[in-house]
This record gives sequence, structure tokens and C-alpha cells, in this order.
Amino acid sequence: MKAEERRKIIAQTLTTDRPISATALAGKFSVSRQIIVGDIALLRAAGLDIVATPRGYKLGETTGLIRTVACIHSGVDALEQELLAMVDNGCTVLDVVVEHRLYGEITGQLSLSSRYDVQQFVERAKDASTLSSLTGGLHLHNLRCPDEEAYQRVCRELEKLGILYTQG
Repeated sequence: MKAEERRKIIAQTLTTDRPISATALAGKFSVSRQIIVGDIALLRAAGLDIVATPRGYKLGETTGLIRTVACIHSGVDALEQELLAMVDNGCTVLDVVVEHRLYGEITGQLSLSSRYDVQQFVERAKDASTLSSLTGGLHLHNLRCPDEEAYQRVCRELEKLGILYTQG
């Protein structure tokens, strides 16, 4: 199979709602994971909105409002409470963003939209350092919300939890 044909099939495969890993795609096409990563880069360069999530690649979503929320906390328990407050109120957690002294803004793609997604992410977080550990727990999340009310519910819930960051 030619590379161009493989990329076309990859693009069609990514139209599903479920993310698919580079390893799974590599197995499907009998190529290396690195070849798939290169294919994804070329598809992005061609204008396809491909999002890398902790569970694999998927097409970006285009509906809903994008809102940003500032949070501060430490520990995996607070991380889980924070993320559940977001997905339980109907929002998708697109990413986490921290401001690093040396590197500037660092973003980690998340794409969490359900309790299952949060559970899987929190499990992996137990054995790793989160980006917010670089900033004393202060970080931003970009959310895709179905409407303004969903975003306001998230903010109220985070405030109740003591996670919403407000200066002063």
C-alpha cells in the first residue's frame, strides 16, 4: 500500500468518536508507530484537525463554546475531583496549560469527556508528574462546553471544592 493511500484511510478511520492509538494504526497497516506519527503530522499539515489524546488520535470537535478556567490544587484526589466536576457538568476537558518560567506556555492535550476518561487519566497520573506540579498546582484548562450555563456550573462546583483559582 502506498503512503498516500494509507494516509487517506487513516483520515477516514479518525472520523469515529473513539480515539485510536498510533500503535493500533501501525498494527493495522503493518508499519512502525513512527511511520504513523509521521502520517499524522502530514495530515495535520494538510489541514486536518487531528487531536492527540492520552488514548490516541481523533478528529477535533467543532461544536460548543470554548471556555478557560484557572485552577489550583495538588494531589491526585483533587485532580480527580476537578476533572469530574468538569465532565459531570457536560464539558470536555480539552487540555491543561501551565506557564513555565523557562519554556513559556506548556500545553498537554487531554480530551476527557466522561467519567471513564477521567478514571483512566487519574490512574496514569498516579505514576507520573502532572504539568501543574511545575507551577505549585496553578494551571488552566480549556473546556468545550455545550452552553454558557454548563461552564458556569463548572465554575460554581470548582469554587465549592476550593479548586477554582481567583486572585486575592
